[in-house]
Amino acid sequence: MIRVAILGATGYTARELLELLLRHPEVEVTALGTRQEDGPHLAEVHPALRSRLDLRLENLTPAEVAQRADCVFGCLPHGASAEVISDLLDNECRVIDFSADYRLNDPQVYQAWYQVEHPDPERMGKTVYGLPELYREQIRGAQLVANPGCYPTAAILGLAPLLKARVIDPQGIVIDAKSGITGAGRSPKPNLHFPECNENLTPYNIGKHRHTPEIDQILSTWANVETNVIFTPHLIPMDRGELITAYADVKAGTTGEQLLETLQGFYQDEPFVRVVDHLPGTKDVAHTNFCDVTARVVGSKAVIVSVIDNLIKGASGAAVQNFNVIYDFPETMGLL
Repeated sequence: MIRVAILGATGYTARELLELLLRHPEVEVTALGTRQEDGPHLAEVHPALRSRLDLRLENLTPAEVAQRADCVFGCLPHGASAEVISDLLDNECRVIDFSADYRLNDPQVYQAWYQVEHPDPERMGKTVYGLPELYREQIRGAQLVANPGCYPTAAILGLAPLLKARVIDPQGIVIDAKSGITGAGRSPKPNLHFPECNENLTPYNIGKHRHTPEIDQILSTWANVETNVIFTPHLIPMDRGELITAYADVKAGTTGEQLLETLQGFYQDEPFVRVVDHLPGTKDVAHTNFCDVTARVVGSKAVIVSVIDNLIKGASGAAVQNFNVIYDFPETMGLL
């Protein structure tokens, strides 16, 4: 059994993570971290988990976490996460980090997009990006894995194989993205109040969403040339789910069937990516770790549609998938 701790255990992704880990046969959850001082019981924070795990949330030091856990899932905010991860690694913990603190390679890019100086710049560019479909061998046995963002997961899984095969143009990619409200986190904000978001579809952070450099960094690697995507997210009035529609110039003469064949060939052995002929919707993947992808050719453009559950494949399910790869467990353990 692997002893597991979760830091930042009050949020939606932590709740989903606990749901998955509590049915994982190789996991014992031994510690739950919070920056709050009052130390509530798990059942007070996540009533759905009442009687399933008898633990209180505690404000623990990295050394105290390391005494109780072999692997730590970090669900802390950007900036706060890197401040504790260095100590956890020094105490020989393995860490799967949900924040953006180790996803980017360049500290200056991180500072430009997140408006804070990185607390642990030496590890930037040396940390494994936790998308097993693309980086499985690097994840295996890693001490620190940067769990991807939800929008990058859906976008990259849809676009990377086509860029690698050079059937779409890496320049001028447009990504139209829509996510459920849980993607904004559990902390209350005025625009997330029910009267504001219900029956209302809104774009946000046009040209300045922090997932943009993450998407560009990974797509540039697979295209072998620098990309510069236009990424526009929208808030959808539903609890969970995420759909991206990406547009790119297609190589002359390429058909929609050929795009699907490229995707099918790339993902034929992947347990959690399903290349489908129909146009997928968010309900097709809700509460699962699946990503459903399809593609069409319209005129001179490729249109790629990719759907995930933003809390599972976009966060907690991906983290458990990474955990399984790190420890050489069956990749679907606790997820199917």
